Amino acid sequence: MKIPLRGLVLSGAALLALGLSGRPEFQPSLNEHLVMAVVWHQTSAEMRAMSYQTFQFARMIIDQYEEKNPTRSRGRAVVVDIDETVLDNSPHSARMILENKSFPYAWLDWVNRAAAEALPGSVEFLQYAVSRGYDVFYVSNREMADEYAGSERNLRRRGFPQADSAHILLKTTESGKETRRTMIAETHDIVLLIGDNLNDHAAVFERKSVKDRMGETDRLRNEFGTRFLVLPNSMYGEWEGAIYGYQWRASAEQKDRMRKSALRSF
Repeated sequence: MKIPLRGLVLSGAALLALGLSGRPEFQPSLNEHLVMAVVWHQTSAEMRAMSYQTFQFARMIIDQYEEKNPTRSRGRAVVVDIDETVLDNSPHSARMILENKSFPYAWLDWVNRAAAEALPGSVEFLQYAVSRGYDVFYVSNREMADEYAGSERNLRRRGFPQADSAHILLKTTESGKETRRTMIAETHDIVLLIGDNLNDHAAVFERKSVKDRMGETDRLRNEFGTRFLVLPNSMYGEWEGAIYGYQWRASAEQKDRMRKSALRSF
């Protein structure tokens, strides 16, 4: 049934969206803000270029480190995150957009498919690092109990080296990665850390405000490009949590308002 209203014709479904006040209720798409981020990630040559650039620079860093430190008394390691660092999960984000769902919708299904593609340049660099005598550690907050098997299978399928239980360190009880990095540092010099989230590099960034994350980045500026390498991820991350004050369970309307309030205009 269609009912004329002030010269407009509204369907029954549209009328259901009207509140008692007669004004439309706020009904945002859960993921509209992600559309351009995911499209950019999947279609821009610039994204591929930055990935190649990061891993090419990583190769230069370990080459320079070897030249300056030819003598070894212990192991040397490269520590990498998994998601949006070596594996591309943008198809999962795309599905959430298309089906108007929120994380963790279909995440475990995606992990167990082991279908994520490798980020450009990542496999080649990590194979090169191993050829130089380095150990590669995959430190990720994927869940050890439910996501290890799919993660290992995906990494092996894409040709990543040392994709085994000794080198894949997933989350067990705590989301912070510092304990796992400390464990690696007991036997290895960690020459390089690569991730898409600053939490992948140091604990000082965890659960900090936008302002404090900026301050820590400035304080550690000399680490970036020498020991820390960061890959682009505009789809999700700690930066988003900081905007929400880590209120991840806020409503879609509240999150929309907080994102817009973070904008700087003129």
